[in-house]
Amino acid sequence: MAIEVDYRFPPGVDAQKQAKVIAVGQTVGTWDARFADREETLRSHLAEVVKGITEPDGSSLVTISFPEANVENDISSLLTMIFGKYSMAGAAKVMAVRLPEHYGRRPKLGIKGIRERLGVDKRPLIMAIFKPALGLAADDHAAILQEVASAGLDIIKDDEIMADLEVAPTLKRLQACRQVLDTVKQQTGRTVLYAVNVTGSAHQLIEKARLLVREGANALLLNVLTYGFSVLDALAADPEINVPIFAHPALAGALCAAPDYGMAYSVVLGALMAHSGADAVLYPAHYGSLPFDPKEEAQIRDSLRSRNVFPVPSAGIHPGIVPQVLQDYAQEVILNAGTGIMDHPDGSGAGVKAFLEALEYVQQGQSFQPEILPQGALRRAIEKWGIGN
Repeated sequence: MAIEVDYRFPPGVDAQKQAKVIAVGQTVGTWDARFADREETLRSHLAEVVKGITEPDGSSLVTISFPEANVENDISSLLTMIFGKYSMAGAAKVMAVRLPEHYGRRPKLGIKGIRERLGVDKRPLIMAIFKPALGLAADDHAAILQEVASAGLDIIKDDEIMADLEVAPTLKRLQACRQVLDTVKQQTGRTVLYAVNVTGSAHQLIEKARLLVREGANALLLNVLTYGFSVLDALAADPEINVPIFAHPALAGALCAAPDYGMAYSVVLGALMAHSGADAVLYPAHYGSLPFDPKEEAQIRDSLRSRNVFPVPSAGIHPGIVPQVLQDYAQEVILNAGTGIMDHPDGSGAGVKAFLEALEYVQQGQSFQPEILPQGALRRAIEKWGIGN
């Protein structure tokens, strides 16, 4: 089967010429008479320009079909082929990548598996982030977790900036928080996931992840774009790492934000993540604190869901935008909030309760206007952050 890639070239670029450069230069290249007897085989590795259109703004969109035989069923060799050195050749942006259904790796757990582990199947999941991101000791993390877990939180994660630091080594954070998770389970019967940030050098990462799982980690967080898609693939493939992997989008802006260079967010955080083994993928929500295109957000959501990967809209999420999120996502979504939980006027536990109340109010079709809301966690959140973005 073939791999199709859409490239956009800005006005003034000879798109057909550049497409042919990609089709040849990013595959077999050229050959001379020495290899005439192998010409048929060599041609089978060439890509083909299958379509080209001119957009109303004068830019060009070209579709190139690559032989699947040229790559290794992974994302790293795929990226090397479809963009590789050509990414340094001039203005061009990868707008879409269409992969065969069998390509890459599916999530080990995904939407269905995460819900089964939590025992929650009828509503969006609520996720928090440890804040402050740095400077807290392991006991501080445990105290925060105790407050939010007791309030009904489903998932908490390390901040992506939180590495294996002396002030709170990863294993000590896990050990302190594991006690809280066990206590909550014993007292309430509820499971809460803690996505521990996996960091370190390449030769340590996989064994470090195995160690964390052996020591009780029930979820992992990975900065996929800084450590590489191959690391995500290795974690997802390892039978000892039988916990969900949450993929963070750190560095995505450097790859995606330029209008005429790099790759679309929907490619990097949607299509590629969906074929890399992630169980849940974080990305900016258009009604959050980072500028984001609603169309790209919808494309990411749909790409992830098509392969049972949980979409996790993030950055600036607070209880007042829950109606918008549910309109866009319905139930299959994880609401990921940092300050929207941790900075609630009445504490982080109230922040969790505000989200749970918001879900109930939306389900019941009730208004979020603060003058109508009864006194409580949701009203206090709306008074602070407002309704909508």
